[in-house]
Amino acid sequence: MTRTTYYTATTLDGFLADEHDSLDWLFTQEIDEKGPMNYDDFYARIGALAMGATTYEWIVDHMASTGEEWAYQEPSWVFTHRDLAPVADGVTFTSAPVADVHAAMVEAADGRDLWVVGGGDLAAQFAEQGLLDDVVVSIAPVTLGAGRPLFPRPFDLRLVEHDRNGAFLCARYEVVGPRGNGHGAGRASVTEGLSPNS
Repeated sequence: MTRTTYYTATTLDGFLADEHDSLDWLFTQEIDEKGPMNYDDFYARIGALAMGATTYEWIVDHMASTGEEWAYQEPSWVFTHRDLAPVADGVTFTSAPVADVHAAMVEAADGRDLWVVGGGDLAAQFAEQGLLDDVVVSIAPVTLGAGRPLFPRPFDLRLVEHDRNGAFLCARYEVVGPRGNGHGAGRASVTEGLSPNS
């Protein structure tokens, strides 16, 4: 069954990028490219991708500065209202509803999984439609104080798996649902484990 995953990295205080959309904080972190929850193993299962305009423009700018080519062979949808130029075949710009695009992605993926590349607002839109199964996040030991948030909506998640890869704490969560919908039964009390003299 095709699963839809938001696979990304974040700072400890929950930001994808700083206020200038810089990822400098990310590229200074130690990581084992063959270690737990690594990119290559994840990407091998992917059949289609979705991203927002800011993510797409960051990738295009990065390509221009490094001379790299578009890295994705799979069909890619970019959610935008802007007039952007495609950098490769298979890039589709859209302002259609998330549910409609998700259906097209599932068909294009032909049994493989879907990757919501970013940003956080787009991943949250998928989640609000009940179309996001997992959040896989690598948490870096750095804080920014402000920037692009990891996931700017109130949602309950369930921790399924965690490990360490280099400097990163890696975790996979299943998306339970929006906060306030009766999710999360069995949560620990905030006072559990506190002594009477705390």
